Amino acid sequence: MKKRAVSLLLAAVMVGSLTACGGSDSDKKEGPTMSAEEADKDLDYEYGEGVTFHSEKPVIYTMMFSDHENYPLKEDWRIWSAIEERSNVTFDLTSVARTDYNDKVTATVNSGSAPYIIPKIYDSSPYEDSGQVVAVSDWVQYMPNYSKQVEEWGMEDDLKQIYASDGKYYRLPGMWESVAGGYSLIVRKDIFEAAGVDMSKEASWTWEDLYDALKKVQEHTGKDNIWSDQFQFGCTMNMAAATYNVTAGNSQDGGDWGLKNGTKFDFDKNEFYFADTTDEYKEFLTYLHKLYDEKILDPETFTQDSTQAQAKFFRGDSYVLAANYQILSDIQSQNKMTDEGAELYFLTTPSGPAGNLKLSSAAGRLENGIMISKNALEELGEEEFIKMLRFIDWLWYSDEGHELCQWGVEGETYTKDADGNIVLNSDIYFNGFNPGAEKQLNVDYGFGGGVFAYGGNTFIQLSKFSAPEKEWNERINSNKEDVLLMPPILADEMEKEELNLIQVPLMDYVNTSALEFITGKKDLEADWDSYVKECQENLKAKEYVEKANEIFNNTKDILGY
Repeated sequence: MKKRAVSLLLAAVMVGSLTACGGSDSDKKEGPTMSAEEADKDLDYEYGEGVTFHSEKPVIYTMMFSDHENYPLKEDWRIWSAIEERSNVTFDLTSVARTDYNDKVTATVNSGSAPYIIPKIYDSSPYEDSGQVVAVSDWVQYMPNYSKQVEEWGMEDDLKQIYASDGKYYRLPGMWESVAGGYSLIVRKDIFEAAGVDMSKEASWTWEDLYDALKKVQEHTGKDNIWSDQFQFGCTMNMAAATYNVTAGNSQDGGDWGLKNGTKFDFDKNEFYFADTTDEYKEFLTYLHKLYDEKILDPETFTQDSTQAQAKFFRGDSYVLAANYQILSDIQSQNKMTDEGAELYFLTTPSGPAGNLKLSSAAGRLENGIMISKNALEELGEEEFIKMLRFIDWLWYSDEGHELCQWGVEGETYTKDADGNIVLNSDIYFNGFNPGAEKQLNVDYGFGGGVFAYGGNTFIQLSKFSAPEKEWNERINSNKEDVLLMPPILADEMEKEELNLIQVPLMDYVNTSALEFITGKKDLEADWDSYVKECQENLKAKEYVEKANEIFNNTKDILGY
């Protein structure tokens, strides 16, 4: 067996112009010419539903790699040899720091120099008109495991969320059989209960109930600023906004949590409207201003980075922190709380005027996914391109691939109990399993990382949950309703540009004004009407919505409305 090729190509790439390198529209929309029968002739590899992909000859595919600072890339990770042993495939990696990944993807795509496989993509829309990425929806008929997930899990409506204006999609998304919880709030249960808060009722709390609980904590402790949040409050604003049926949430260190374009969809009227000038939005801001005005919310929340926010929580200066369950697991397993008596509890997200919503269902069951560069099709040719897709189909979409990428090699990193449940080796830590173990699954082996391990069936999803995380998801599922999926706005290249010219200054103003209303720099009574007028007229929110509805009405047939 040849030596594994995992080269780290860290040289800077030249940024070319979209116009110069984009290719023609007809090139962009080229699809396959081979029938399924023709594509199965004289194969030098094995593939299929439930079949391990294996090439008779060694194959190397170029790939972008998002290098996470918490588990930096290693050439000797077991994941590389495990993939090669099964498939006879290795990667030639262009490794990029996670924080620079999106910029580097844009640079390589725009310059026409992108590697074949581009994983860890959350939004393909900036690249769909470049002519440099493949419309993968034209090719999924050659991918049996992917096609099985779509059919058996009923993913058709979810996939509409990533359609381009031509009714195709340009990334292969990770897909979950069912939706699990996402972000919520960690609280100091010991402090809350000492203050007289009844935590047994938290699954039905509204945001006002949370306020009442926080007032009790404030009075009990005699302290102000008992909530000093991370992500510059973007995560929490997003969670609350969804339950008020508005949009909010942006942070310098986390990007757009949910602010987006400010629109919501009225399912009764079948049309978009601008949500961030409504009475509901004013009510949403009024609530957050109350937290700030009554000195519950730390003013530094909006400017501090996550490290500073977490440090305050660890040392007991604050008692609430927005997070996901992995952050909670890491806090507990690494004993980061300085108070030995600290008892942490992960709330289910409070409900609001729009209902008791399961916020993680708002984006459907799709995860980040994989774009395929046009270079792969042009350089490999159609037959070898299909072969590469079938390798991707095995590694990212088969049950075997999910288990391998998430947990590693059975008998080496994990075993299975009598009921078939995955049991991580006791000397390996991951996501709350085996706290204090000397090794880590992602750091030392490369398994469980974000480039490969996402999406999967309910078995693989539940296998990643510790008992407390399972209990948290049970609380969510038994009390909350799924959010209706809004239709996408299927704008073409010119329409995207037109909408973007409005969206950027409009939503910058909305976001800045939200912080000013919350902190009292703007008065919610005296300044509200001028804010609405500025959004709707001067910054063209009304024009944006009119254009969005025009596009929607022109693409109803594609979306099935």
